[in-house]
Amino acid sequence: MAIDKMLSVFVERVCSPRRSDQIIEGAMDINDVIKRAKRALDGYISYRKAVLLILVLLVLLLYLGPSIFRVVIFRRPAQLSQDAASRSVTMRVDRFWQQISEGNAHVIHSPPEPDERPFLPYIGNGLLGITLDQDSPIYIKGGRTLSVPINYRPVTLISIDGMNVKEAIVTEYTSGIIYRIQSWDRPGVRPIDITYQYYAHRTLPNLLLQDIKVINPTEDNIIVDVDHMGLGDWPSANADVIKLQHGDGEHEYTVVTGNIDAANQDEVIPVSIVTLKVPSSLQVKARMSTTLHVVTSVNYTDPIPRESFDEVKKESEQHAIEILKEAVTGNIKKLRSSHMNVWKALWSPGFYISPSKAENALNGDLINATIYSVLSQSRAFLYEHKTSKERREAIQHDLAYSEGCYGGHHTLEAPTLWSKLDSIVDINNVVSLWMMTLEKQGCPLLTRAGADGVMQAMLLSFGGLRFKNQHLEFNVLPKYLHRDYHFRRLSYGNGTHLNISVVVQEEDYKAVLYVALDRSDKNYYACDAGCLDPPVQLGPTKQMFPVKLTEPVTAILYITWDRIHMEELKHTIHVKEIALAPPHEHHVIALHRHGHKWGGLPTLFWFTVVALIVIFHLFLFKLVVNEYCGGDVKHRYRRPMAPGNLDIATRLFVGHSGKIL
Repeated sequence: MAIDKMLSVFVERVCSPRRSDQIIEGAMDINDVIKRAKRALDGYISYRKAVLLILVLLVLLLYLGPSIFRVVIFRRPAQLSQDAASRSVTMRVDRFWQQISEGNAHVIHSPPEPDERPFLPYIGNGLLGITLDQDSPIYIKGGRTLSVPINYRPVTLISIDGMNVKEAIVTEYTSGIIYRIQSWDRPGVRPIDITYQYYAHRTLPNLLLQDIKVINPTEDNIIVDVDHMGLGDWPSANADVIKLQHGDGEHEYTVVTGNIDAANQDEVIPVSIVTLKVPSSLQVKARMSTTLHVVTSVNYTDPIPRESFDEVKKESEQHAIEILKEAVTGNIKKLRSSHMNVWKALWSPGFYISPSKAENALNGDLINATIYSVLSQSRAFLYEHKTSKERREAIQHDLAYSEGCYGGHHTLEAPTLWSKLDSIVDINNVVSLWMMTLEKQGCPLLTRAGADGVMQAMLLSFGGLRFKNQHLEFNVLPKYLHRDYHFRRLSYGNGTHLNISVVVQEEDYKAVLYVALDRSDKNYYACDAGCLDPPVQLGPTKQMFPVKLTEPVTAILYITWDRIHMEELKHTIHVKEIALAPPHEHHVIALHRHGHKWGGLPTLFWFTVVALIVIFHLFLFKLVVNEYCGGDVKHRYRRPMAPGNLDIATRLFVGHSGKIL
């Protein structure tokens, strides 16, 4: 019959002598390999133990291998496939790896590498600012931002004829310094490395500094070109050259003085610029390095009547020269150190948000880049040398307690404040919008205090944190707490800093709050929404508070130093209902953590499942083949069989209805 013929053909093909010999030979080869491996390891290891050990090793390699590979390889990118210049740039960028991974620095290569955000490299100190383009003018204050260009291009660059360049630019937020790293090479010659440091000084805000170092590892002396565009099309400006004695001898400086039109057409802004007159080229001896320090002093005043410019011109020049002398006659390392210390102090408060893989989600890289841009356009009055004692005391008073700040909706959900930072226009637009928002939402005292106050105001706005009538309250709807937040060193007066964390628990997806004192000058207390529970005294150890939802909606946390005020507060909130905030839905958490709503199972997990299914079916197929290759079964299916005598083996191929499956 047709079924018997089909079964006979299948058995003959699978169980043919040649196929059987191949299977037997393969099995013998595998057995030989297993026996040799077993003898190599230990004579007492059974086959079962050996197979189990191999499976364990494969699982560990499957799941831990990619992580180890990512840490070892991507932390130190493979350099064997790179040319010498690229390897040199990679090695120098590598020293910033930790800062970049923590979101405290940003790197962009030329051309950009995959996944690099195109944030514009920018430096500023609230008085002046520049981008790192060679044709970038100096920008001075115009309203809320550094948006008024002066047609003078201060950026100095090195070039080498006949050589190609690889470049990376690192913006380090915690030091306020931008590092440009270049490596020039050509076939057969070791690369020439050039490193630049750019910063707008914080304690002497009129200063713009560029430190350039050329490293020549070759056996020959080289000549490098120095490119400095300087004065551009500025009709009212005139230039002069002066000589100053300092350091190892006499140095020439270019003095440029002119004016630019103010918003009022009858007024002008007098501007004076003094900068080192850089040579057109430098010689770098074999296996040596050469350093070039380019210091630029910029002085400008408030708008004055146009006819008064000639009277103040000389005074403006002299002031710029005096500022420059103060810088060049001192220690350049101490000058850089004092600048870095200010930025370190500004960056000691901060904010962390857990990374999100959701489309268009706000992440830490854009948050920190935005904070850096806003701080770069804010003066650090507390640290500037010329700030008077009275002004410092007034600033300290403004920073101590700011009633009503921040009064609006928390800014993490305001997309217009997190626009791109790809150009100077983008930066100025974002900074202007931030300053306007903080001023109009109850934080004018903090913004008036300078960069320290601006940093605190931005942190308060991230969580809708608000100083109100002798307490600080955390105003945010529980539904927005689906990611982990950490507010670091929030200022509650000059003597107290708070750390507030929001943590989404793994087991039930409920958010909880943790509060601790970084430092304090007195006792502080906290209570959760409604303040129905007794006040909890805060200390350096984290205290946990549940996130509650009230009707009507109120703040989820209250903090104050006045215990009596907090005990009375519960009688003034007037909530009708209060309960624990519901857990977040799984698909919301999964969307942020994994980029999709189906959960966090990694790709390797699904690969393993598919591999196990394939292996299972191969094993099942092997059992079927062995069953049918048996002598008794083979003989049985070679003789005719009646339809009514089908055994269990036949039923594998024939259904109950008699049709072939």
